[in-house]
Amino acid sequence: MIRLRPYNKNDADIILSWSNDERAFYKWSAGILGEYPITKEQFSFVDNLMAFTAIEDDETVGFFTMRRPSESFDELRFGFVIVDPEKRGCGYGKTILQLGLKFAFEIYGAKKVSLGVFENNESAYYCYKVVGFEDVTLDKTETYSVLGEEWKCKELMIENIELQ
Repeated sequence: MIRLRPYNKNDADIILSWSNDERAFYKWSAGILGEYPITKEQFSFVDNLMAFTAIEDDETVGFFTMRRPSESFDELRFGFVIVDPEKRGCGYGKTILQLGLKFAFEIYGAKKVSLGVFENNESAYYCYKVVGFEDVTLDKTETYSVLGEEWKCKELMIENIELQ
């Protein structure tokens, strides 16, 4: 059974070990944490966020953060979502997101949860859609300069609904 627990700095080694590919690293971090490869010290940035580690039978299987875009808890924003590469494609991402949404809506009382995903990260995009996130049309598309390319970001949102 997959469970969430608060992130512990001792989780960093495992989480960072999942990023042995530069392109994959930028897909989940957007370079916000630093240039590839990052150190544990750089990853400590997440200590200032609501960070969660997903575990299954005491094995770390995923990680994500939540933050408040404003002073209110009405909207929470997911970020730095990553699943152990050996577990991808097996429903772990979906379950982790559902648990995160349950926490956001039931514990924090959020009315909606948002996130951004790069257009070139199709597997993550479809995972978010399966969980119930909807595309949001923005006036201006957010872009990041990554590896000499311009990566466009899609904005997604889900409103408080009963999760199955």
